[in-house]
Amino acid sequence: MYAKGMSTRDIQYHVKEIYNHDISPETVSRITDAVIDKAKEWQNRPLEPIYAIVFMDALFLKLRTDGRVKNVAAYLMVGIDLEGRKECLGIWLGQSESAKYWLGVLNEFKKRGVNDVLIFAVDGLTGFPEAIRAVYPQAEIQRCLVHQVRSFLAQIAQNLCQ
Repeated sequence: MYAKGMSTRDIQYHVKEIYNHDISPETVSRITDAVIDKAKEWQNRPLEPIYAIVFMDALFLKLRTDGRVKNVAAYLMVGIDLEGRKECLGIWLGQSESAKYWLGVLNEFKKRGVNDVLIFAVDGLTGFPEAIRAVYPQAEIQRCLVHQVRSFLAQIAQNLCQ
């Protein structure tokens, strides 16, 4: 929250409103200082040179900033490496989902050492295949699988909670 421009007092209010827990702005500042370097390190860590599958989608959230609630897109990227291990590759916040924003994310990934992705699993966002092919021209693109997986995982979670 702090990295996206919320003040320590905004965060204090947010924590009180959501979790009904009092926290001082000074405590928010200390926590932020303790984790910000680790968060930046994670965001810029080197990635595998090849991923078997990369799932890309946006989740829409309501975020309170400066006393107002606004919709934001949380861009999510999950990869499965050649050993079959699943890894969250990144999370970014934007105003709305767009192929242009995803193109920037893909270029960042290329710079972080991802040379090839065998299959991208994405939704039907207009311009998505073109954005992917601009950076990874040899990759296969699988449409709608992301939504099937999300639905399947939601069903599993629902069954586990019953």
